[in-house]
Amino acid sequence: MTFTVEVDVPVPMRDGIALATNVWRPAGPGPFPALLVRTPYGKDDAGLYGNPKLPDVFALVAAGYAVVAQDVRGTSRSPGTFVPHAHEGRDGADTLAWLAAQPWCDGAVGMWGGSYMGFAQWEAAVREVPALRAIAPVMTSADPYAAPWYSTGGALSQDAVLTWGTLSALRNLHRTLADAKGDGEGGGGVDDGNADVADAGRLMAGLSDPGLLHDSLPLADRAALTRHLPWAGQVLGHPQRDAFWQEIAAIDRCADITVPALHIGGWYDVFIRETVRSYTMMRRHGGSAAARDGQRLIIGPWSHADGTDLGTFPDRSFGLDAGIKAADVTAAHLRFFDRWVRGRPDASDGAPDGASDGASDGTPDRAPDRASDDTHRVRIFVMGADRWRDEADWPLPGTRHTPFFLDGAGRANTAAGDGLLRRDVPAAEAADTFRYDPRHPVPSLGGTVLAALPGAYPGPADQAEAEARDDVLCFSTAVLERPIEVTGHVGLVLHVSSSAPDTDFTGKLVDVHPDGRAILLCEGIQRARHRGSLTEPELMEPGTVYELSIDLGVTSNVFLPGHRILLEVSSSCFPRYDRNTNTGATIATDGPDDLVVAVNQVHHGPGHPSRLVLPLIDRPDPAPLTETTEAEADA
Repeated sequence: MTFTVEVDVPVPMRDGIALATNVWRPAGPGPFPALLVRTPYGKDDAGLYGNPKLPDVFALVAAGYAVVAQDVRGTSRSPGTFVPHAHEGRDGADTLAWLAAQPWCDGAVGMWGGSYMGFAQWEAAVREVPALRAIAPVMTSADPYAAPWYSTGGALSQDAVLTWGTLSALRNLHRTLADAKGDGEGGGGVDDGNADVADAGRLMAGLSDPGLLHDSLPLADRAALTRHLPWAGQVLGHPQRDAFWQEIAAIDRCADITVPALHIGGWYDVFIRETVRSYTMMRRHGGSAAARDGQRLIIGPWSHADGTDLGTFPDRSFGLDAGIKAADVTAAHLRFFDRWVRGRPDASDGAPDGASDGASDGTPDRAPDRASDDTHRVRIFVMGADRWRDEADWPLPGTRHTPFFLDGAGRANTAAGDGLLRRDVPAAEAADTFRYDPRHPVPSLGGTVLAALPGAYPGPADQAEAEARDDVLCFSTAVLERPIEVTGHVGLVLHVSSSAPDTDFTGKLVDVHPDGRAILLCEGIQRARHRGSLTEPELMEPGTVYELSIDLGVTSNVFLPGHRILLEVSSSCFPRYDRNTNTGATIATDGPDDLVVAVNQVHHGPGHPSRLVLPLIDRPDPAPLTETTEAEADA
């Protein structure tokens, strides 16, 4: 394969700044369609070209695409100041227009990339640039408030904000120190240089010790972080989904987005709720028929961090076919872009291998998988059954949203308590009580955490440690005699009261295995002050019973015979989410002396039908492949 690479091509923005851009062009006269990725992590970083979640750049070039990688403003080799989200819409639109005007480009451009690179796609897509024909956002969000910075229930995603924020602050600080060294004047002087070095030490210490990063209060008192990434202070200063967040929420402007999207996510990714919501919202409200019809969705048993996409975790392995390589991300991108960027209607119509002799420009056709045709838009990995399955759409056709009611005599504390899940409404009223002390929050065990810190890991972790706590209520079915598939959006409706004017309620859906492992599937939180609105908080009257609806996210799992369905309810999941101080004041500015213990109750019975709502699916052959733990896999 022969290709040409131009490095650090200056692409001008409307305000005169020129962003550093690499261009990979296939051999030949062209013109070529272009595929653009805009990244804050370094366009020259090897991780961009070897990350299994992303398409193989060499394969894209070999397929006849020009591949364009750009450092976003204020990062790596691009000038300016990096302010997350602030410039991606305008800069993305300007870059797309520049690409379309190049003589080697045929005027058709797609965008790709994961995480922040996905933000850049969504924020450019609302600009309605004619050259943009399709996007492929991987593990990302079109609503940055809902994920990853806050949550659908209004709680701060503390793990994401402080971990990613600290890494970004260090990158900014590295630029500052490098610039100071290079200008021969020491930047702002010796004192400033020494202060920067001290800040670097503090930030690095936080990444080495989760306690240093997360435990100190007030939460807003993060001087080293906000000095080198002022945006982090803005995030903490906007706990409501106000104009600060609405201005960058592409999900609110689906009608302005006229291009198809290939969405790729993981069941344990911090973005998974919004990955799925972006798909469903664009299917319903996309700004063109192509946008509505051209949505595709792939979800595997993966988390966000590098290395957590193998389908193997310490407490649960999903088999060899569960890894990201088995999903063949590169082939999925090529089929998608061939159809929507190149404009080949047959590129993803389900035709078998050899059904076409190739395109007129000499590039080979690629046989599509079933999940990328118009009758199977969705491909999911079904846990429990531990196999891939193609589906017509999401939510899955035939989904039955079925309530499982909370029951018991009021002693559901710990997994050894009397909490039950039952299909019919309980006959008697009862209430379960626990004390939520923000000084001793329930620890996050696996789940949708970034897990970039020592000792932390994401995904399907055993919840036994949490379920031994008195401040965790557990409600369980009897041991199952037949398989039950749960695939879709999981909801929880609780009737609650508290001694505090504000508190949180959390829920976790857990698969209890015959060997005792309590494997987390999905979870959620609801901040009581945001029970009615994310923009207009309203405190509770202590002792008054309120109905809360908690979004527990999405999953796909077959609960097998011999297993149990279990629900955990508590009031904290730290540091996945910030701790509610229970004061009703501004949580980010409350200090350690402000913390209040809340006495929280969950009411259930005929007058207070608290219930877990599961999306039940009837599909044939739910029998699993052999499932092992990581330890067994290594034996």
